[in-house]
Amino acid sequence: MLLSAGGFAIYLTESKLFDLVFPQFADLSLKKHRRKALDLWLQSKLFTLSGLDRAYIESQILNQCRSGGDFLRIVMEEIARKQNVERWAENTPEHVLHLTRIKKEIPDAIIIHMIRDGRDVALSLDKKGWVRPWPWHTGHGALVAGLYWEWLLDKGREYQRTVDRNYMEVRYEQLVNSPAQTLSQIGQFIDHDLDYAQIQRVGIGSVSEPNTSFVAESISGSFDPVGRWRKGFPRGELAILEHLIGPTLQSLGYPLTAHDSSRVPHQAAWKRVRAAYRCYWDLKLWLKMKTAFGRFFVKADSSDL
Repeated sequence: MLLSAGGFAIYLTESKLFDLVFPQFADLSLKKHRRKALDLWLQSKLFTLSGLDRAYIESQILNQCRSGGDFLRIVMEEIARKQNVERWAENTPEHVLHLTRIKKEIPDAIIIHMIRDGRDVALSLDKKGWVRPWPWHTGHGALVAGLYWEWLLDKGREYQRTVDRNYMEVRYEQLVNSPAQTLSQIGQFIDHDLDYAQIQRVGIGSVSEPNTSFVAESISGSFDPVGRWRKGFPRGELAILEHLIGPTLQSLGYPLTAHDSSRVPHQAAWKRVRAAYRCYWDLKLWLKMKTAFGRFFVKADSSDL
């Protein structure tokens, strides 16, 4: 929607830089590490889709970059310059885990945290297979994906508690149901005209072709991404998930179903499962960002670059 509004550089992919590229290299202030990070980026679709001149951007990164923020800014500003626009936007979901670093290295960054009902998110993540449950939980993929949603959400809101400005939370459902009004509020926040009629006319990327896990809906014209969980959640899983993340959903204003939580089987065991996954994801993130060993995790996740 931002790109369709005009004035933003068009780059139709997630950059994944802070999540998958930079953690593989210890310190980008060292030229040898910049060289390695650049080589990885140049051989990926991230560079191909940028449309940039290889020799020029290589020179800029090697000579002017001193941090991950510099890397992203140099790339995106060059895309914007080539397209004769003044602004750029980046939308890697897992960058919510790195907001403190991003804000430190790109001080004028403006953060829009898009929040969606975790039950709908869980269905999409499970359908895509992007959250891998442990082998003994293979039959509970949507439930584990819902726990991952809550963990990511909490990380983003931890960052929000440390800042007073340049952070806005937007509800996905409000954007879908009241697009003009919600876009007006976002436009005021980022100081940019987000005219809904203009956005619909231009229709870049998922504005015209929904980026959905449920392709059949899009093809049939019955695309309805809000409240899909009411019919599509695996049988017996919804009550367990709501028991585990219900307080978070309710704190965001998402109503729960009429399930009697006291009838959820093995409540204590499922709470231990939630705690175990959160500890696992915390540890994995710490290893990726703080240790050389963690780079093996990053490389394992980098196959789609």
